Amino acid sequence: MRKVVVPTNLLGRLGILGMLAFLPALAQVPGVFSSQDAVAKIAPYQFGPIREKIEFRDGTAASPNWSGYVVLGSSFYWAAGSWVVPAADCGAVQGNKFAAFWVGLDGYTSTTVEQIGTLTDCDAKTPAYYAWYQFYPQGMTIIPSVPIAPGDHVSASVVYYSSINEFTVRFKDDTTGATFGTSAAVPGALRSSAEWIAEAPCCTASGGILPLTDFGTVTFGRDSTGVAGTNSAMDLANRGLIGSFPAADTVVVSKTASSGSEATSTCSTLSTDGTSFSCTWQGAGP
Repeated sequence: MRKVVVPTNLLGRLGILGMLAFLPALAQVPGVFSSQDAVAKIAPYQFGPIREKIEFRDGTAASPNWSGYVVLGSSFYWAAGSWVVPAADCGAVQGNKFAAFWVGLDGYTSTTVEQIGTLTDCDAKTPAYYAWYQFYPQGMTIIPSVPIAPGDHVSASVVYYSSINEFTVRFKDDTTGATFGTSAAVPGALRSSAEWIAEAPCCTASGGILPLTDFGTVTFGRDSTGVAGTNSAMDLANRGLIGSFPAADTVVVSKTASSGSEATSTCSTLSTDGTSFSCTWQGAGP
């Protein structure tokens, strides 16, 4: 078990009573203290920061690669998420299509991303499902030791350890019990945002976004997975579910159409308990 080290400036903000509340909460972040060695392989495509972002200044934004929820802040220490792996509809597919679902830190206002999640792909007309992680700008890595199937309930977390300046990503298939974890330093990480995202990867031959798999609807959060404590995050000022962050710091992102990735994806409002939402594949945009 890795020792949990809390930054000195955070200790001053919380005090002893706050620390007593903080440590059990961190211990309950899904997968934080599980570990499993696994052989991984580098995938030929990658995920990364939001691209060509348009902010509408009303709590919404659009981009050609992301859809989902973002909370903004300062010095995030962890983010945790859960979702139900959606099935790929590959019956009418020409070529390959891709969709990733993940929880992570950074990438909305910064150039790194620390992320872990699942893939729902179409290898031509054959559906394919994987677990993966990425410490962008490093390449995306598939985790073959954790098989994934549509309908699986999964949970994941990204935790920053200040004592060693590293991020640890953890993944659990709550349906099968399989787990994975690994750590890395990410130079230049600002820890300025936390995210729960459905993403179309990069890159086409011209550097654009790849086609988005028809995944139907993906559901994130406790209301659909039953995993307590998700979807949640902690930074210097806030700790809790998405719905507990200030509205001014919460952004709902929609995926727009682009030349290489015409399908769009839009997301629902948060559930009344602030834990959960869904994103739906919309087909070709206008």
